[in-house]
Amino acid sequence: MKRRIIIIFVLIFAFIFALTGCNDKSQNEDEANLHYIEEEYNLDVDKGKIYGTLMMPKDREGSTVALIIAGSGPTDRNGNNSSMKNNSLKMIAEALAKEGISSVRFDKRGIGESASLIEKEEDLVFEDYVNDVVGWIEKLKKDNRFNKVVVIGHSEGALIGAVAVNNTDVDGFVSIAGVGYSAYETLERQLKAQSQQVFEICKPIMDELMKGNLVDDVPEGLYSLFRPSVQPYLISWFKYDPVEEISKVEEPVLIIQGDNDIQITVEDANRLYEGNPESKLVIIEGMNHILKDAPEDREGNIATYSNPTLPLNKRFVQELINFINEL
Repeated sequence: MKRRIIIIFVLIFAFIFALTGCNDKSQNEDEANLHYIEEEYNLDVDKGKIYGTLMMPKDREGSTVALIIAGSGPTDRNGNNSSMKNNSLKMIAEALAKEGISSVRFDKRGIGESASLIEKEEDLVFEDYVNDVVGWIEKLKKDNRFNKVVVIGHSEGALIGAVAVNNTDVDGFVSIAGVGYSAYETLERQLKAQSQQVFEICKPIMDELMKGNLVDDVPEGLYSLFRPSVQPYLISWFKYDPVEEISKVEEPVLIIQGDNDIQITVEDANRLYEGNPESKLVIIEGMNHILKDAPEDREGNIATYSNPTLPLNKRFVQELINFINEL
């Protein structure tokens, strides 16, 4: 039974709670020389710096700048982690630069070059990520090289971005593969689908966390998910409803979702759209969670996560560029 529980949680939240990141700095220099320049671009925060990369078109300043927010777990500024390199977020930056749009992407606190900002796991809460994004937005608004700021969030980064946008002013918001259910609801649904027995064991723990209470007595088989050091983050994360947050965004919104995404579904995107019916919803055929064309079978889909040579889905790139250019 314990082995089954552990396997289930490895499958469910493989990307969510690993706080040890990687920092992939590999560059395609020939491509870089053609279209853009890159420079280190960092944000000063309470315990040091959050390290980022500013990518700018070579021949254009005073342009729009996009802030790209990575998803959950140990995903770095390029969209990679230690076991899976796909360069999806770096490719977004490159695609934007080719069209005259600047961008900033960064290693979230606890990840990559920003790893030292989290000394103890129990010190991290969801609002830390939100406050960091607000800080990035304010920094970009003060940078006179740019005249518009757009926030682009991928996966969990979409929720972080929506909450941040509701606490400051931007010119547009893009949710890419954003979850449509709260973390509590998502975990509840996944547990029920996997095992009713496991769900019944987890439910009392989840309910206490939802109330804001720490849980001391965690069964051994559930420790990786509900360990005491991660509970402050779960408590802070559970209270955010993505539909409610996106409903409060007053700026133009683009919601993009691939129908071959095995992590986030079209249903999630539809829920977000229902929350903000003034937004633009785009469902892209054949695109998976890392924004690449992928086969329908699960094994082939997952294989794309470790293939950095695959390009981004062409329609995705065009929809993103069109939205930004129309702001």
